[in-house]
Amino acid sequence: MVAFLGMGLLGANFVRAMIKKGMQVQVWNRTPAKATALEAEGAKAFADVADAVSGADYVHITLKDDASVNEVLEKAAKGLKPGAVIIDHTTTSAEGAIERTRQWKERGFTYLHAPVFMGPVNALESTGYMLVSGNQDVVGRLEPVLSKLTGRVLNFGPEEGRAAGMKLVGNLFLVAFTAGIADTLSLAKAMHIPLGDVATLFDAWNPGALLPARLQRVAGGKYDNPSWELNMARKDTQLFLDTAANAGAALAVIPAIAAEMDKWIARGHGGDDWTVIGKDSIPQ
Repeated sequence: MVAFLGMGLLGANFVRAMIKKGMQVQVWNRTPAKATALEAEGAKAFADVADAVSGADYVHITLKDDASVNEVLEKAAKGLKPGAVIIDHTTTSAEGAIERTRQWKERGFTYLHAPVFMGPVNALESTGYMLVSGNQDVVGRLEPVLSKLTGRVLNFGPEEGRAAGMKLVGNLFLVAFTAGIADTLSLAKAMHIPLGDVATLFDAWNPGALLPARLQRVAGGKYDNPSWELNMARKDTQLFLDTAANAGAALAVIPAIAAEMDKWIARGHGGDDWTVIGKDSIPQ
C-alpha cells in the first residue's frame, strides 16, 4: 500500500502513474477536492492525513517547503504504520532534509529525501531525474522502488542533504538561465528584432551545447590564455546596457554581471579570459 500527500500537478500525476502500474494509492491534500478528484481514477482520498497514511508501507510527499513538510508529517505521525518509509520529493533546504532524516529515524521510521527534476508530464510518464543521497543501505534498498517512478535515479553518495543541495544548484541554474533568456529577448525587442530571427539564431547555434566545456573553463582555474578577454566582454556588455536603456527596456541580470566584471577589471584581470569572474565561486 502506498500513500501520497500533496496533490499538486506533480503529486497528482505521480499518483496517476502509480495507479497505471497497479498500485493501490491513498491520497491526501490540504484542499480536499484535489484529492477526491483522483478517486475517479482509482485512488482513495482521505480528509484526515493520519487516515491517509494508515497501513501504507511507503508515504510519498510533494509539498511546498520545509515548514509544510514538517507540519504535515507531524499530523500524519499517529497514522503511520510501524517501520513505514517516508519518501519526500519536496524541494527543501539541505539542513531540513538532514534534520528530518535524523528525527524520523529516532522515531523508528525511514525518511529519504528524493527531490526531482521532473515536471508533471515526467511524473505521468515516469521519466526525468530523481536525486538521492545519504545512508547507502537505505538508498540501495529503495532505489528499485524509486526507479519505477522516474527515468533515472541519481545517487550523490552517503552525505545526508547532498541531494537537497544538488536540487538547489540545479534550480538556481534554471532561474539564472530563464532570467538570461528574458534579458536576451528584451535586448532583441529594443532593437526591433523579431522573435523568429532569435529562434533562427539559436536553432543553428546552440549555446546550450557549450555548457560542459564552459563549466570546465570556469572551474579550471587558468584564465591567462583568453578566448574572449574580460575587457572585451565588458565592452559588449555595455553595448547591451546602452542599447536597452536607449529603447527604455529593462534588463534584469546584465547590470549585476557588469558590476561583477568591473570588480575583476579593477583587480587587474581585464586581459584574462572573461570566465575569471567565476573564480571565487569554484567549490574546493
